[in-house]
Amino acid sequence: MLCNPWADFVLAWEEPRNPNVEDGKAVNPGHSKWRETFLRKLRFSGLLMEKVNPKAHLKRFAPWSVLCYYAEEISLRVPLQVVNTSYVNWSASALQYLSLPNPLAQDVPNPPPDFYTCQFRTNKLERFLGSEDRDTFFKTTQRHQVLYEILARTPYGSVSKGEVGIDRLLSEQVFTSAYPLHEGDFQLPKPPLPVESLALRQILYGYWAQWSCWARYQPLDHIREYFGEKIALYFAWLGFYTGWLVPASLVGTVVFLTGIWLMTTDVPAKELCNSGGSFVMCPICNICSYWNYSSICITFKAGILFDNGGTVFLSVFMSLWAVTFLEYWKRTCSSLSHRWDCTDFQDIEERPRPEFTAMAPMTMRNPLTGAEEPYFPEKKRFNRVLTGCMIIVIMVRLWGSLESKRGRAQTLNLAAARIASLTGSVLNLLVILILSRVYISLAHILTRWEMHRTQTKYEDMFILKVFVFQFVNFYSSPVYIAFFKGRFIGYPGKYVTLFGVRNEDCGAGGCLIELAQELLVIMVGKQLINNIQEFLCPKLRAWWQKRKRSGKAKEPEEQEGTERGICPWEVDYQLLLCEGLFSEYLEMVIQFGFITIFVAACPLAPLFALINNWVEIRLDAQKFVTEYRRPVVERAQDIGIWLDILQFIAYTAVLVNALLIAFTSSFLPRLYYRYTRDPDLSGFINFTLATSPRNHSLEHTFTCRYRGFRDQNGEYLPEYFHLLAIRLSFVIIFEHVVFVIGRLIDMMVPDIPVEVELKMKREHYMAKEALAENQVGGEQRTGGRPFKAGRELALRALFAVRRLWGGR
Repeated sequence: MLCNPWADFVLAWEEPRNPNVEDGKAVNPGHSKWRETFLRKLRFSGLLMEKVNPKAHLKRFAPWSVLCYYAEEISLRVPLQVVNTSYVNWSASALQYLSLPNPLAQDVPNPPPDFYTCQFRTNKLERFLGSEDRDTFFKTTQRHQVLYEILARTPYGSVSKGEVGIDRLLSEQVFTSAYPLHEGDFQLPKPPLPVESLALRQILYGYWAQWSCWARYQPLDHIREYFGEKIALYFAWLGFYTGWLVPASLVGTVVFLTGIWLMTTDVPAKELCNSGGSFVMCPICNICSYWNYSSICITFKAGILFDNGGTVFLSVFMSLWAVTFLEYWKRTCSSLSHRWDCTDFQDIEERPRPEFTAMAPMTMRNPLTGAEEPYFPEKKRFNRVLTGCMIIVIMVRLWGSLESKRGRAQTLNLAAARIASLTGSVLNLLVILILSRVYISLAHILTRWEMHRTQTKYEDMFILKVFVFQFVNFYSSPVYIAFFKGRFIGYPGKYVTLFGVRNEDCGAGGCLIELAQELLVIMVGKQLINNIQEFLCPKLRAWWQKRKRSGKAKEPEEQEGTERGICPWEVDYQLLLCEGLFSEYLEMVIQFGFITIFVAACPLAPLFALINNWVEIRLDAQKFVTEYRRPVVERAQDIGIWLDILQFIAYTAVLVNALLIAFTSSFLPRLYYRYTRDPDLSGFINFTLATSPRNHSLEHTFTCRYRGFRDQNGEYLPEYFHLLAIRLSFVIIFEHVVFVIGRLIDMMVPDIPVEVELKMKREHYMAKEALAENQVGGEQRTGGRPFKAGRELALRALFAVRRLWGGR
């Protein structure tokens, strides 16, 4: 049988040549019955289906009446008038305002036109643009939406038991896959052809997925036209975020270069390096020996790269950057949402999840639809959510205790050697990545157990759990080093112990250099490992999938088809299933936390993030264009709960950076010494070191120094309390100033641009005019034919739907 090039959607399943045995197991007769019932009711709905071979069905919906009925049912928006003004992003506007050339722009062929639109109405068909051509009136993605809606609503068994829809059939493995077809091959044609003749998938491959496009704008309208609004919004957000990383990375690099200059001019660094044996330091652990402070000259200078006055400015800058970035993203998102006809999108009647329908203990009448639906009591769900929260808290506390024990073991066993410290950071990264997988699995189990009705609610609760787990998983180690390590150690002769083990002290170079090392290893190491995985894993999975399928015996019909050429549905069947955007968003959100929460300790973090994101965009683009099956189009107004998580991280970053500068950095002690002792910071090293108490000196025959503001009796000096008051005041002033400025930015930057509001009002006016019942025209102008035809189409569609649900 020849391949049908016009099929829109594929339902696939695999049947053994022996009908009683499949891979050594008996075929489930219930699955065959469900499949036959499902396919029969699809035919009753009016879908045209073609059986290619015993492994798959190709389906294409043909009846115009059914198409119109469901387009109206799911509120598809159709064009009224072409919008002449083009969309211009913020960087292009800035370069245009400065009269500068734009090196990021590229001329992508066949740009999808922009329209004023309104919700489709069958009885107003003649008022829509392009209604005279039924074959092209609805876009390909809109046909996919309608077809998937039919597949999702079609029952195959008892409706009260939730035996409805393709999602449940896929979860029960009645079908192996259900996917829309790609539009041809992605490879560009060998003989040069006019760019206008390229297919949309080829345009995306040539102008987006290629590595040579790394310095070009993404063709967002083309992405939306092919993959839908949800995926297009992800790439729009990723590109917007990457663009905003450019000024952040420039400022961070300048601060880092300033640190390099300070390494050669810093007075305390010169004093320490020239001190010789003047400062004999006390052992930093029970099995450590005495050491000279001058031995850490290189480490002390390296710490200046991350601990200087510029980091205070960078912390303020990045805190305001994060707030401003999110506010301007809201503006951009509202513009794209309106441009892509998702402003008024609301999935009010979202269907229950397949797992929910299968496991719900009872049914209840839906007040909106009046149909019997699976139901789970809210009180039981609340109890389960509460139990899940308790499990999360226990896991968080357990990981916190393990982190502190890991630090103490590292000091005792590795003697605080520099190479051992780096090795410990690498091992910590590996543990974090392993636990990350464990936490995601645990979040899946807890969220399924909570029995959320809809997929949206399920995803939101799952994302929240994973974020809490990953927040603690990735950030607990830096937080421990920054705020707990070396804080509660006591002093020589009276060290603080826990279960007989002395609390861990910072290494010879101080806690900040350790924090910078930990951040660089975790952040950069995670990005390298993720990019390698994203590059290799899809290729290995695709190779294994093809190898596994090629090992199966081919039937004569398939062999004949192979000789004639592989069908499009079979080519797409060999591609990988698109796993959604969860892992992509999670990776970027964790990265956003690193460059905002701990930027005071690592000024180069935005630069590393920028380089990673340039690679990430191309890797993701290649996966969606070349390696994944085409996903079903999903509409979306914004990036969902991820925006709330980003705002939480931005607010957390303000407080953490204030505490980091106040209690971990030497900025405030230097400032205090400069204004109370010596403006040139001469003698600062001696100022920060205390002398061991007399009892300790008598026991060990000589005195030693340690970091702290104590007298020889171990009591705090007045300078300690002065600095404590300054540190607390700095934290309060820092966060108040940043939050006030951020609030002003929020007030001055409206979420919806003025020009978008005007377009929305214009579109609303045009929709009212197009859908007005008393508008002159219509039947008077056309003799009543369009309205009469519309009524006939609606009646035919209603009859088809009644047959579908009735099974007769």
